Amino acid sequence: MKITFEENEFWWGGIVHKGVEMPIGTDQQTIIDFGDDNTPNQTTNLLLSSKGRYLYSSEPYTAEFKRGVIEIDKEIVYRDGYKNLRGAYLAAMQEYFPFENRLPDENFFTMPQYNTWIELMYEQTQKDILNYARQIIEHGFPAGILMIDEGWAEDYGRYDFRAGAFTDAKNMVNELKQMGFKVMLWMTPYISPDSATFREIEPLGYLIKDNNGDTAVRRWWNGYSAILDLTNPDACEWFYHKLTGNMETYGIDGFKFDGGDPNMYRDNDNIFEPMSRWNQVKRYGAFGMRFQFNEFRAGWGLAGKPLVMRLADKNHSWNLNGLNMLLPNSLIQGLAGYAYHCPDMIGGGEYQNFKENSNKLDKELIIRYAQAASLCPMMQFSVAPWRILNKEQLDIVRNAAELHMQMGHYILNCAKETAKSGEPIMRTMEYMYPNEGCEKLNDQFMLGDRILVAPVCEKGASRRQVYLPKGKWKLENEKVYDGGRNVEVECPIEKLIWFEREEG
Repeated sequence: MKITFEENEFWWGGIVHKGVEMPIGTDQQTIIDFGDDNTPNQTTNLLLSSKGRYLYSSEPYTAEFKRGVIEIDKEIVYRDGYKNLRGAYLAAMQEYFPFENRLPDENFFTMPQYNTWIELMYEQTQKDILNYARQIIEHGFPAGILMIDEGWAEDYGRYDFRAGAFTDAKNMVNELKQMGFKVMLWMTPYISPDSATFREIEPLGYLIKDNNGDTAVRRWWNGYSAILDLTNPDACEWFYHKLTGNMETYGIDGFKFDGGDPNMYRDNDNIFEPMSRWNQVKRYGAFGMRFQFNEFRAGWGLAGKPLVMRLADKNHSWNLNGLNMLLPNSLIQGLAGYAYHCPDMIGGGEYQNFKENSNKLDKELIIRYAQAASLCPMMQFSVAPWRILNKEQLDIVRNAAELHMQMGHYILNCAKETAKSGEPIMRTMEYMYPNEGCEKLNDQFMLGDRILVAPVCEKGASRRQVYLPKGKWKLENEKVYDGGRNVEVECPIEKLIWFEREEG
């Protein structure tokens, strides 16, 4: 199947991790492989055009872009006549992944999130978690959603807190809630082999078997594990019972669902209900929808669902899988139907890279990262900024968290509208303002239809250019600008640039 570009046409593809490469124009040569099972983030088998065309398939396909021609390895759905990017997205969304008028918990949009990963990594303890939370409050940051990351349990498939590291986990959770936090736990669908849980559930058929009929034990970033067969209703109920029991025992609000990547599954797995690896990923997300407090990093076939979708772990870097990817990838999340999305942890969440840079952490990067995240639908801290920054710098980051809180009502209203209309919360400029030359703008965005955000994502910048669409725009309650042109705005380190569209 072959598609020829129209004049001045650009395409966006539904592989979130490739957002930094979007849009694709006639001068580019690249491959979009929706069957790449090593992608670390969400995907939707959708390509969208600035000229109102789209390409879609219910199964993965490969699209090769050859400087003005798209060659696709199979016959898939092609539709045109929708005028622009917004029209094409809305048509595809309404046909293939209509939204369900449901949201994850509203607190995700109105409170900052704090994740214990970078500070504690695998050594999660009651003492250190409480200290992290107290430090948040003592340094004047607002309470929010606290995610206790990996290392709280003894093993994969164990759902109690580690003895010794946690002397009274229920009391710990109570104390966190008294401080104003909602509490989530890191979770995977993996089971450690040679464990009591493995011996309990393997004979029940709750674990995936390979095509030879042997229980599959597969390698992931933390070693080797068996995998729950979530096509089996009994396995789902067992898992659900374990997690809700955890909620009842300790007062946990929900779970950060990690893992579940497509490379952990096989098309020929011997499972309760035979299906492709991709649909097994989808089943994991469907399981997570039982919980109002949820977060996923991997996702397929879950567009339009009430799931929080976080960007993959980023480096502590400006340009190498770091801050440079934050906005472009977030914008693709919206165009792929994953509207309830969260940027990666402020400063970067890729722990090995963070450890490598631990003696040379970039204070400016952390500040600009916090500002860039503050007017995304969600924002998430992990590294403790008070440990790294001086008082003046910490004030700037705190202001970013407070701005997110102040704008929480607006962000939540955007999310509620999205739940009904399916339109992204965070939108590319081209999506909102076609035919104004905005196709390649991916370092500024619209939050809903009224707020234009232009963070600084370049080290050392103190001024930046912003495109203002036609109309009148007020700079953060200050000067009003006429649109339809580029303006240059001062952006000292303490300033996040954002405009509000004037009515009329």
